[in-house]
Amino acid sequence: MQFLEAWGALPPLQLLRLAIPVALLLLAVFVPGRAAARLLALGVAAVLPFLPELATSAALTAGWMLLWLVIAWPTGRASRGTLRGGARLGGLESGAVGLLLGPALLGLLLAGVARLDLDPGLTRRSSYGVLLVCLGLLHLMLRRHVVRAAAAFAAMGLGLQMLDGAVRSVVTPDTAPPRGLVLLATALAVALTVSVGRARVSATGSAWVSDAHDLHD
Repeated sequence: MQFLEAWGALPPLQLLRLAIPVALLLLAVFVPGRAAARLLALGVAAVLPFLPELATSAALTAGWMLLWLVIAWPTGRASRGTLRGGARLGGLESGAVGLLLGPALLGLLLAGVARLDLDPGLTRRSSYGVLLVCLGLLHLMLRRHVVRAAAAFAAMGLGLQMLDGAVRSVVTPDTAPPRGLVLLATALAVALTVSVGRARVSATGSAWVSDAHDLHD
C-alpha cells in the first residue's frame, strides 16, 4: 500500500523526530495538571524548528514558537474552580465519546489521504497534518478546561499549517493563500479562547466547562 510504503521508507531517526511532537500533544490530552500543560506547551515550542515539513520561513516558524510559548503561560496558571462529583461524571461521558469519535475521524481522514495519488513526501505531510488536527479535536473533547483549550486550537493550527505547506508545493505561487494566514487565524482563536476562559473564571470562579453548564459537558 502506497500510504504505508511512504511512512515505511523513512529512517528510524526521522520517524522519531516526527513522533516527538505527536507524543507531546498526546500527553497534553491525557496528562492532567497545569504544570504538565505548561511543560508540554514549552516542549512543542522547542521541537518546531525541527519540523521542516511545515514548510515555513524562519520568521513564521518563530511566530509559531512564540505562540506556543505564550500558550504555556495561561495554561499553566492555577484555576480557582475545581471539578465537582457530577462534573466528573459528565467528563467521563464526554471522554468516552471523544475516545470513540477521535480515532474514527482520524481513520476516515487518513483513508482519504491514502486513496490520493500523491508522492511519498506529500502523503506523509498530508497524513501528518490530519493527525495533528485530530489530536487538537481530541484535546477539545477530553480536556474540559476552557483556558487549556488554547493548546487544542494551536494543535489544530499546526495541522492546518502542515496541510498548507503541502498545498503550496503543488500550486503556483499566485494561486496560494497569503503566508502566515494559518498562524494569524490560530493566534486569534487562541486569544479568544483564553479571553473566554478568563472571563468565565472572573464571573463564576471556574474555567471548567462542566461547571459552567450545571454539571453537564
